[in-house]
Amino acid sequence: MLIAFSVAPSGTGRADGSVHDAVAAAVAVVRASGLPHRTTSMFTELEGEWDEVFAVVKRATEAVLPFGSRVSLVLKADIRPGRTGELDGKVQRLEAALDAAAGATAADATD
Repeated sequence: MLIAFSVAPSGTGRADGSVHDAVAAAVAVVRASGLPHRTTSMFTELEGEWDEVFAVVKRATEAVLPFGSRVSLVLKADIRPGRTGELDGKVQRLEAALDAAAGATAADATD
């Protein structure tokens, strides 16, 4: 399964609203898990079995708790039994489809 999640504290008392230290604590948990993952500016994606993925999300959320009076967790899951390597596989299939579409468009332009 793939999980995309974002966890952030609120009630931090910081005038600038920055949460990068809290997010760094959560991402450190993800990296230490050993599971395939990718972090972007808005979400961290994580791949693995149900119990192991949710255990990492729980630990990452707990790592953010000390940074504020409350924590927000946004989570999206793609549950596809029997599939692995989807963290990269989904992106590769998308890029191939875009390349094929661009090739078809280029061929149409030369007709």
